[in-house]
Amino acid sequence: MMILADHSSGYALGIGGLVFIGLYVLTLIGIGWLGHRAKKENTLDDHYLGGRSFGFGVLFLTLYATQYSGNSFMGFVGKAYRGGFPIIYTVAAMMAVIGGYFIFAPRLYRLSNRRRFLTLGDFVQDRFSFRPLTIFIVLIGIFGLGNYILTNLLALGTLAEVVSDGRVNFNLAVIVLAFVMLVYETLGGMRSVAWTDVTQGIILLLSLGFIAFALFFHLGGPAGVTEGLEAARPDIWDPPILKQKITWLSSILLFFFGVSMYPHAIQRIYAARDEKTLKRSLQVMAFMPLVTTFFLVLLGVMAISIFPDLGKEESDQTTLLMVGKLVEELPALTIMGPLLVAAVIAATMSTIDSALLAISSLVTNDIYRIYYPEANNSELTRVGKATSIIIMILVVMLTIALQGQTIWRLLEIKLEVLAQIAPAVMLGIQCKKIKARSIFFGVIVGIFIAVYLTMGSDPKPYGIHAGIWGLGMNLLTVFITQFGMNRGRTGTPTEER
Repeated sequence: MMILADHSSGYALGIGGLVFIGLYVLTLIGIGWLGHRAKKENTLDDHYLGGRSFGFGVLFLTLYATQYSGNSFMGFVGKAYRGGFPIIYTVAAMMAVIGGYFIFAPRLYRLSNRRRFLTLGDFVQDRFSFRPLTIFIVLIGIFGLGNYILTNLLALGTLAEVVSDGRVNFNLAVIVLAFVMLVYETLGGMRSVAWTDVTQGIILLLSLGFIAFALFFHLGGPAGVTEGLEAARPDIWDPPILKQKITWLSSILLFFFGVSMYPHAIQRIYAARDEKTLKRSLQVMAFMPLVTTFFLVLLGVMAISIFPDLGKEESDQTTLLMVGKLVEELPALTIMGPLLVAAVIAATMSTIDSALLAISSLVTNDIYRIYYPEANNSELTRVGKATSIIIMILVVMLTIALQGQTIWRLLEIKLEVLAQIAPAVMLGIQCKKIKARSIFFGVIVGIFIAVYLTMGSDPKPYGIHAGIWGLGMNLLTVFITQFGMNRGRTGTPTEER
């Protein structure tokens, strides 16, 4: 298997490597077909939740493969290259996500099992019985998922163009890989997606073992590149200023409230076989940033001393540049190059197919079925598959138009908006007295502030993300509105006495 490394353009696979990647992608279609054969009934429950039968192995690996995507392998590494060691806060941020799940996931699972929830919208409508709130949150979820698909398609297109040394251009790669995902996702729904996630999760873990070995036994770990870092970035060890520290905390909060609201992750909560399986999967997931995000951050930081002059857009290719460097210096690990490329493709595709399936379920279950209540399961499933095709076509067109955007910034924009859903879910689960209109007005205020600040000249006033400012005002509006409604019902304290 011939593999070429080119420092200037990234990491290019030879013909053997490209064949390996091609066979891997075709294998995913085969897994999708097996998922289709395993379908037990033509219902939304089976198509979107795999019959609620996922055991620990499948649930953990599908959560893992979905959580770590092209954003992680390309965006996190590029961010670490641009920011240096301080970006280690992303490890804490990814661990905080699991803390967010534990606030609501076990109780939400019990509710979903009794009430047969299919989507995030099902919970919101069941809890608050206010259709405008449900539709608004569903639309926010669709926006966040569409953004998620967009960022990961950008990563896929960039990856394919670089590793093929230009033989496969960005547009063609995005179109072909999008088609493959559509095929296996529409064939078997969540079951096919989860089974492909198992394959992709295993490849991810193997590839991270390669990264860990390369970093600590060949490059000598963080200490092994200290001199190079100091030469490339003399300010690399300067203590952070107060505003930077505030931004780190803001980022952790943004992940805590934003990532835990991913609609496709919430559907995986519903798909667990039982509550014990769900809790075990989340407990293991809490430690995965230590062996995933941590190594990816180190990879980006170490690249500073090896490739000191990358531009902002080039930095999103840092992972591929480092793979090329390591394979060049360690020929014995040549086979790991295509495997690591497959891992990045796997992580990215597992996230896209999950987000696409979630959008399809939100549109079908929370919008179409409301206006066509007489539709049967067969019709709803067809509508869901058609939705997947339409959404994928639109996002592919947008991806091609937005080439050159940095993945990290698009990731932040998505989280700024998704964080505004958190009060509806977390307070809705924990506080029985919170009313629908309080949440509704809070979400409106939060979205307005988050979008307004994001579109302004300074999206992080005083170092705090727009989404956190929005969330703060969101919660304040909820409590003020709730207090006003309570006073309106009970009268003033004087009247009560």
